[in-house]
Amino acid sequence: MKKILITGGAGFIGSHVVRRFVNRYPEYKIYNLDALTYAGNLENIADIESSANYEFIKGDITDADFVNDLFVKHQFDGVLHLAAESHVDRSITDPLAFVRTNVIGTMNLLNAVREIWKDNKQGKRFYHISTDEVYGTLGAEGLFTETTPYSPNSPYSASKAASDHFVRAYGETYGLPYVITNCSNNYGPNHFPEKLIPLMINNIINNKPLPVYGDGKYTRDWLYVIDHAVAIDLVFHEGKNHETYNIGGFNEWQNIDLVHLLCQKMDEKLGRPEGTSAQLITYVKDRPGHDLRYAIDANKINKELGWKPSVTFEEGLSQTIDWYLQNTDWLESVTSGNYQKYYDQQYQ
Repeated sequence: MKKILITGGAGFIGSHVVRRFVNRYPEYKIYNLDALTYAGNLENIADIESSANYEFIKGDITDADFVNDLFVKHQFDGVLHLAAESHVDRSITDPLAFVRTNVIGTMNLLNAVREIWKDNKQGKRFYHISTDEVYGTLGAEGLFTETTPYSPNSPYSASKAASDHFVRAYGETYGLPYVITNCSNNYGPNHFPEKLIPLMINNIINNKPLPVYGDGKYTRDWLYVIDHAVAIDLVFHEGKNHETYNIGGFNEWQNIDLVHLLCQKMDEKLGRPEGTSAQLITYVKDRPGHDLRYAIDANKINKELGWKPSVTFEEGLSQTIDWYLQNTDWLESVTSGNYQKYYDQQYQ
């Protein structure tokens, strides 16, 4: 039985990846390693926690001894590394937390696989999931490609850039079999309400102000999280070693236009008069070092692996809103912090 470790599997993207792998590959044993910080929520994957080919492990990748012991014990055949601090605002407040998790944590994993795979790399793979933010910012034209020079502008993106470089360096120096993907902004079910789309949905539900940075004209490429999980599956199984693949939604929106679209759809779904939610829009002081525009050229993964988004943005956004409206208990749980009791209830 192939043993696959997924780090950060209780988080937003990670939970969708864990679910896909557990359900799609019964011949694999899937180990989900998560520290269960504020963004890690085991309720996200409660539907598969009793599966025969699944095991949850609570632990911190910044603890080198713990990581080494774990790899010696289980002898993993593959690693999908999603565990990361990922919120730019938090990185501005506490940069060192991002260095510890995103750089030191990744190094601990790399050192562990380097040791257990040193005599046999056949069939092994270290898959590092990264972000388009490592490329910096774009002007009005152009797209990020896999060869775009790195130019990170926030402590978050700098920490991810550093971890990308270490993965590549271990490939060159030690022959580590790796792949890297850099994705655009994800959206979809189970997203902790600190990022733009779930924050706005939650605030609209509760008639709270909708904070928009600066003039709202920052542009992002949006990727439905379930489409991202499909792409991760493809790259893990069919991607070429020592290659990078950019994963994007071919779907650019200025923040203010996206917020207006959300307001419109929320008014429709909540039965409120048109324009009600838009009255909640509040412009706030801009974020320091705010990147103007991200946009990914995802043609490489399309041509080599046949991946493309399965839903339009309006379809994905509508499904996302429906999920949050149908799961208000989940929203209340995560915003109150009660979800953090789930581990104690289920595992202790």
